[in-house]
Amino acid sequence: MPHDPYAEFDHKVLDQIEHSPVGAVPRTPLYQEAITRLLASHQIYAHADHPDGFVTVRSLAAQPGFHAGNLEALKAGAIDAAALEPNAAIFTRYVDSLPPALRPKAEALRLHVAGRPAHHRKHGGVVAQDPVHTLFLVPGAGPNPGIPGNYLHGSVLQLSADPASGWAVHLHDSDDGAAFCEVPTIRDAFEKLDEVLASAPFHLRELVALGFRLN
Repeated sequence: MPHDPYAEFDHKVLDQIEHSPVGAVPRTPLYQEAITRLLASHQIYAHADHPDGFVTVRSLAAQPGFHAGNLEALKAGAIDAAALEPNAAIFTRYVDSLPPALRPKAEALRLHVAGRPAHHRKHGGVVAQDPVHTLFLVPGAGPNPGIPGNYLHGSVLQLSADPASGWAVHLHDSDDGAAFCEVPTIRDAFEKLDEVLASAPFHLRELVALGFRLN
């Protein structure tokens, strides 16, 4: 195997990022060249909480992901998708996991990330529910940093209220970076979610290997 002349120094830079409270390294050409290599190899991302800093993938690997707590019951057929833990509760668990200083910024994103509750509507005596939409959050980044705590936010959603409609899995960073995957059935959708959860942390570009398309 060819020797990488930069490996030892790049490893040192990773250590420095992790030991810096703001994920910073010196702004010298040598360090900036290492940052370029580490970004290109998806070993670091721009830090969501420190504009001039970075976060390492190996540190994000220790962070939890968040999704409906009763997802396994759905997969086992014990509940239907409409009974999944509400998005608001999932989002609250994410906020509570953050350092106190980051919680107000995250809380300000509640409506944007978690959306409004699903509703039941009555039409001519028939009760209809909004299409299923369940939230998840995983550590990672896209073309832009993640939301507070370095998280990507996504959803598994039914494309319409028609039981025969297709499904999709979406992921977003803090701005306009997004990845999408459409599948025919609910089973396919939650299998795709399992792949995403098992792959975190990641950059949105890496989801192309799982069949996602980027915006």
